[in-house]
Amino acid sequence: MISSLDNYQHIFFVGIAGSGMSALAQYLAGIGKAISGSDRFFIPGQPNGTKDKLEREGIKCFLQDASGITSETALVIASTAVEETNIEIQKARALNIPILLRSELLTVICETKRTIAVGGTSGKSTTTAILFDILDRAGLEPSIISGAGLVRLEKQGKIGNACVGKGEWLVIEADESDGSIVNYHPEVGLLLNIDKDHKEIEELKDIFGIFKDHTKNLFIVNASNALTSPFSQDKKQDFSSTNVDAGYEATDFEQDDFQIQFKINGVDFSMNAIGKHNMENALATTAVANQLGVDLQICAEAIKNYEGIYRRNQVLGQKNGVWIIDDYAHNPAKVAAAIRSVQPLAGKVIGWFQPHGYGPTRFLRSDFVKEISQSLRAQDEIWMSEIFYAGGTTTKNISAADLVNDIRTCGRSAFFVEKRDDLAKAIKPHLTSDTAIILMGARDPSLDEFARKFFEEL
Repeated sequence: MISSLDNYQHIFFVGIAGSGMSALAQYLAGIGKAISGSDRFFIPGQPNGTKDKLEREGIKCFLQDASGITSETALVIASTAVEETNIEIQKARALNIPILLRSELLTVICETKRTIAVGGTSGKSTTTAILFDILDRAGLEPSIISGAGLVRLEKQGKIGNACVGKGEWLVIEADESDGSIVNYHPEVGLLLNIDKDHKEIEELKDIFGIFKDHTKNLFIVNASNALTSPFSQDKKQDFSSTNVDAGYEATDFEQDDFQIQFKINGVDFSMNAIGKHNMENALATTAVANQLGVDLQICAEAIKNYEGIYRRNQVLGQKNGVWIIDDYAHNPAKVAAAIRSVQPLAGKVIGWFQPHGYGPTRFLRSDFVKEISQSLRAQDEIWMSEIFYAGGTTTKNISAADLVNDIRTCGRSAFFVEKRDDLAKAIKPHLTSDTAIILMGARDPSLDEFARKFFEEL
């Protein structure tokens, strides 16, 4: 295992367009490394916004045909989605170029900074972004490596999921889905929640237990979550939104259209967001920042000015009286929370969801059915299109239609439209003058384009 990047200048990324990979590529470019990479989504003659933004950062982009790997390449970084049979992996092996996985590279980077690792099955990207904003407003000039683009960084023409600051702090999103969270040894660990996602609960508890053990100094947990509270290092460090004893408590939650208000330890907070889950994300960041010496009032000012992140409750606008919102929700708890967050906006909510991966959908089938059914009001509806297939070896023995039928047996209104391009036409007869639509899904890089197209067609 490589412990330092000092002797590696020319670094090539296989699968560079992915959110995690592109963040690392930009970070390394920001500290002066010569970065290049390829992706199967880079297709001749087809525009690609990610490619354009990477190239503006001085990162050379290639087709995934091994042409970008040369004798000058010192190190190759591979996405976990890239299989050993990939032509570029094979070329790197033939040239005896060392290969690191994305998580292994992030582990090396974390050792160069005072790292805050944000863990949990839901809310990591938002919490990482808010915490970065707070530390930045406090003048600490932090760095960030995240899985989603911050709107304020996107406005600068960047992807927005990475930034190299001059300060000593680095905020990262620590992923439990591939188990890589156990590799990090952060100075501060934050555990937001535990819900069934890619793994069973008992396995997740083991993983987060190692995460706590590996944290060097401060470990902060959500005291309101029954599964995270046993991991508490000290209740005075923890946070709560349900009157459970903790050092940081959020109270007086209100949602007024697209803004929420609440108090943290008696201090007034407001945020341009929707849903109690976003209050909880803001609460978690405040608990961390305050224990690093940031005044609660500065936390409140940063959160008030927080501009959001890519595809997290992203409001596309209002069309013919109907609000359309785009969201990254993809596991049962997130989908349910996303639906509930929109309900105060309209008398009727229509949710559309594209599950990702046949294996994950099989694994979470009963949980999706339970969580979605419980989140829907009598007048609400859930629509689904067919499962997104990202490639690789899998058994296609489940359909989104199976989930829809299960939800119907629970007495809720559920509909299957196999091809998502048919959604706008199919959904129009179901709209009322008081409807909000939330589009949900993850992993599929074309979802933002689909959302914009849907908005135009509605």
